[in-house]
Amino acid sequence: MPKIQVNGTELYYEDEGPRDAPAIVFSHSLFFNSHMFYKQAAHFSKNYRVIRYDHRGQGRSATATLDKQDTDTLADDATALIEALGLGKCHIVGNSLGGFIALRLAARRPDLIASCAVLGSSGEAEYKVAEFQPIVDNLQKVGGAPLVDTLLYVMFGDASLSDPNFANELGYWRTYMSQLGTSIGDSAYQVVHRKGILNELKGSRIPMLAIAGEEDHAYTVPLAQNIADAVTDGRMKRVPKAGHSVALENAALVNALLDSHFSRAHAIA
Repeated sequence: MPKIQVNGTELYYEDEGPRDAPAIVFSHSLFFNSHMFYKQAAHFSKNYRVIRYDHRGQGRSATATLDKQDTDTLADDATALIEALGLGKCHIVGNSLGGFIALRLAARRPDLIASCAVLGSSGEAEYKVAEFQPIVDNLQKVGGAPLVDTLLYVMFGDASLSDPNFANELGYWRTYMSQLGTSIGDSAYQVVHRKGILNELKGSRIPMLAIAGEEDHAYTVPLAQNIADAVTDGRMKRVPKAGHSVALENAALVNALLDSHFSRAHAIA
């Protein structure tokens, strides 16, 4: 379980696959950790070096105060991690919060990024502040356990929530989210009060894939399309019967879309 000191914090990360292969960095959603992408790691580590990591203030990385968890600081953490591990020009994949980070790297550090893929994410400032702020306030007071049903509803689509074949996956994350302490409220605050990145992305030539779950309760399909439209080489793909956590809810389709995206990026490099 390696940890690394970067950008004034300590990050937990997992490093799988051949060290001399092109690298993919996976950046997880709020309320999750690097395990969110275990299905992608199993698929891609055969041919890629796969890095999954926990954000500061979350998972097994170092704790952090509210003022040190803004998306710009988290993006700097990701940049420092890529540089410290000597990954070269890598693919970056992020879900929701991880997507906010990935988009910042695509806009600001194109020298480090071969392609960018975002899942269940947005390039805009939060449009549901009024809806999400009460959740943030409660998380800061009582942590995840009393709010776990709300968190699961936001994070997964209706089909997944009612699918008996998804029950074990859902149960794993129910347990994990129930154990989140009040500090997760600070992480959530910075997600809800982030700044937009679309204007910085305009004209970017980084190959971009925006994947949207059709049952996403947090970010709608048009928000994913806005990301694809902001860049020179952007595509948007829908995932039916999936919500905010598409990499978990329909791993086979997401992996196929990512495979095609990475191959295309290599072809035009």
